[in-house]
Amino acid sequence: MQPDYYLRRPPLPSEPALIAQFEALWAEIERSNTPLDLTDLLSGPRWPFLAYLAEHKPVLFHGSGNPSLSKLVPRQASDIVEFGNQRAVYAASDGIWPIFYAILEREPQEVSLLNACFRQVKPDGSFSDPHYFFSIDDQTYLRQPWRTGTIYLLPREGFIAKPISYKRGMTLQIMEWASVHEVAPIARLTVGPQDFPFLNQVRSHNLARLIEQANADPEGFPWLE
Repeated sequence: MQPDYYLRRPPLPSEPALIAQFEALWAEIERSNTPLDLTDLLSGPRWPFLAYLAEHKPVLFHGSGNPSLSKLVPRQASDIVEFGNQRAVYAASDGIWPIFYAILEREPQEVSLLNACFRQVKPDGSFSDPHYFFSIDDQTYLRQPWRTGTIYLLPREGFIAKPISYKRGMTLQIMEWASVHEVAPIARLTVGPQDFPFLNQVRSHNLARLIEQANADPEGFPWLE
């Protein structure tokens, strides 16, 4: 059982009419010869559509504050974990996690992020629903740095999934993927703070204290007091 500070994904919609809308939009994406702007085509909340595609279609998602990217170019990341420290395009196999990146304004000053999205791998090989954790440094939290952003839908081909990890007796699939090549989006979707279902559950942390805790216990994520 996951600790209660990990947030569980809300139930996915099952209404036939809504599923039919999602499937129709996916068909439009497949038919389009150019990246399709879904913003005016999708009615209602954004995250259920993205989460549905994550479960059923060969697609990944990248959140950005830039609404006009024609290609995503590999950039050097900064992470203590080797997979997350590559020069790569990073994307998620989850429809909610990248919304956090799309709506978080990280300029003009640097923002400290502490976040995760994973499924637990069960003994029979099946997966739990996704779980999440979101925190930003306390100074950023005070200014409530939320903005309008863009989710880019990317073909899964050419990406490599982060290897299965093991933590505190659990086998975890971190829902992060990477490509060392440029990637052209197949669609884009504008999102805002209202589209992020965990907006009121984002935590804050003191950066100096976090660094101290992480140095003392590198495996102690998320280093809560």
